[in-house]
Amino acid sequence: MGRILAIDYGRKRTGLAVTDILRITANPLLTIDTKDLMNWLTDYFTHEPVDEVVIGHPTQMNGQESESMNYIRPFMGNFKKEFPDKPITMYDERFTSVLAHQAMIAGGMKKKDRQNKAVVDKIAACIILEGYLDSIK
Repeated sequence: MGRILAIDYGRKRTGLAVTDILRITANPLLTIDTKDLMNWLTDYFTHEPVDEVVIGHPTQMNGQESESMNYIRPFMGNFKKEFPDKPITMYDERFTSVLAHQAMIAGGMKKKDRQNKAVVDKIAACIILEGYLDSIK
């Protein structure tokens, strides 16, 4: 059984999280410049067994897709071409940034560290992954 990788895709930065090999826990992995994401994924997939990828599905409060889908759709198309054997699933990412900030506060993170958007992005990816894991149990 391989891991599940979560992607919180952004125009500039992308947060990543991954499950343990047994798919029990979700763990923040890193935040990467989006322009480097495909190369990073290629390298990561050669070193780690990943069976599935989950990407945040940005929706508005009324349930309609946000304009972020205009750059997520092309990424997903490229992903499917580059990695046809890896299923990619969209999962609702509403409130993940807010939840990430709340988790950082609850964890006692200093205000200066909470302002680091790269940290927020990888925690948001972890929240997406936790939600997805809960939904498939």
